Amino acid sequence: MRLYSLKRSAGYLAAVLLLGFVAAAQAQQLPPLRIGYTDHEVLISNMPQTRTIQEELQAEVESGQRILQSMQEDYAGKLERYQTQRSLLSEEARQRREEELLSLQQELQEKAAELEQELVQREIDLFSPIYALVDEAIRTVATERGLDLVLRTQAGPAQPILLYANEDRIVDITLDVARELGIDVDAAMQSASDN
Repeated sequence: MRLYSLKRSAGYLAAVLLLGFVAAAQAQQLPPLRIGYTDHEVLISNMPQTRTIQEELQAEVESGQRILQSMQEDYAGKLERYQTQRSLLSEEARQRREEELLSLQQELQEKAAELEQELVQREIDLFSPIYALVDEAIRTVATERGLDLVLRTQAGPAQPILLYANEDRIVDITLDVARELGIDVDAAMQSASDN
């Protein structure tokens, strides 16, 4: 619920800021800003490639689950054998088996983390071309329609609200503000953060 209200607050803030930009442009007798919006997620979820990617990712999830299940069964079998034989083992043998079990448990946890990380990277790799296609289409439509800004209708924590800005009419003042604050912001780094 709190995340929803934060998203909603961010949306209201963006709307208020845009109204301020529009008012400032009108006060300076500039042509009014033309603003568009789109639902980025609707576009991506309806692209034909998305279903194929989701199926491929699901197959990779299932493969990873089988690997982890096999490792878990191996661990559980060895643990059960150890528990039934524990009273018959010497102290040295018991210690060796416990170290082996601990090592297997750690291996299982590391493999689970590795598979999750690989899946996240694979998802990024597979969806990057789709995001690029959508971004290019947004730029094309925005240019054709004479828009100055294109906003996202729904934005999450890692999603930009601003999808397109006509650089001839909209000015990025990050470096100027940094100078005003007395901080040094590398122009290349700032430019990379815009992408």
